Amino acid sequence: MAAKGDRSDSDAVGKALRLLCLLGEHPEGVGVSRLARDAGYPVSTTHRLLGSLQRDGFVRSDDESRRYSLGLRMFELGQRVSQARGFTGVALPVMRRVTELTGEPTLMSVLDGRHQLYVHHVQGPRRIRVIGEPAKHGPLHCTSMGKCLIAFAPDEVRAELVEELELTPLGPATITDRARFREEIDRVREQGYAVSDEEHEAGIRAVGVPIVGPGGTALAALSTPAPAYRVTMRELTGSLPFLLEAAAELAVLLPTV
Repeated sequence: MAAKGDRSDSDAVGKALRLLCLLGEHPEGVGVSRLARDAGYPVSTTHRLLGSLQRDGFVRSDDESRRYSLGLRMFELGQRVSQARGFTGVALPVMRRVTELTGEPTLMSVLDGRHQLYVHHVQGPRRIRVIGEPAKHGPLHCTSMGKCLIAFAPDEVRAELVEELELTPLGPATITDRARFREEIDRVREQGYAVSDEEHEAGIRAVGVPIVGPGGTALAALSTPAPAYRVTMRELTGSLPFLLEAAAELAVLLPTV
């Protein structure tokens, strides 16, 4: 049985990590009262934890606005993870090449629990709004990359996501029927790519492919999105050869840990 002091330390660490996660949702900064309310902690506890995190560089504060935001220490650690995973030095040049060939943005994401975490976004020559900001989480069930991450997840993870993932309607064509969703994931796994036709966001289509590691599971996923008013789904799937070539290259280059 853990000692009382051990439980207290564990609780403090968990609370501090929750504050860091909440701060990540407010890149412009957030006040201590709002942060305490969102976290469900007393203001005094929140202020004390922020002080400890700020001392070690994980959090910074603005004296004028009295707002807190993530510190440079978090950026440093994030860059180390990115370098270790090979995303920065390896993935970006490959993604830029895809964008040059397609004329559209190229996105990359990885599986993070019941969400996808956007890792990189290469902007295309045409300025269109695409939901996929790096370091942000996004849904799995209604995006082309998310479907790929589910379809090529380990068997037990895939089964759990297919049966238990909340199928929230986010776009006009989101699949919300469980049976149809199962069929969709089976189709993605069979054909090796996924599409999203205004399922995540009205007016946006996307085609995505998994980056499959040696064990047959997805290390990450790539996608090419485009506005529905300009590109048909058939035209967009013309980007598949470029995406598949990039995915095959990255499957070799990206570390599997």
